[in-house]
Amino acid sequence: MKSTGVVRKVDELGRIVIPVELRRNLGVKEKDPLEIFIDGEQIILQKYKSNMTCDITGEMSEENIKFANGNIVLSSEGARLLMNEIQTSFVDLK
Repeated sequence: MKSTGVVRKVDELGRIVIPVELRRNLGVKEKDPLEIFIDGEQIILQKYKSNMTCDITGEMSEENIKFANGNIVLSSEGARLLMNEIQTSFVDLK
């Protein structure tokens, strides 16, 4: 586990503030859901990702489609972006 050197106090309502630098580095935006885990005496926060979250855009929707035996989830926008990137990448191989 990597130490950040950041220490925060828990307020009277049990809240802590996650520093903006950490949120930026991890891609956590305002109102993003975080999942909370406990490992022994450690509290672990992880950006929540439902099993129907697009792997490209992060969009959560029941309309997203699973591919590759459920290993890849794509929204229509994510599929479009991925197709464009694949086409661009393989142009260079010809």
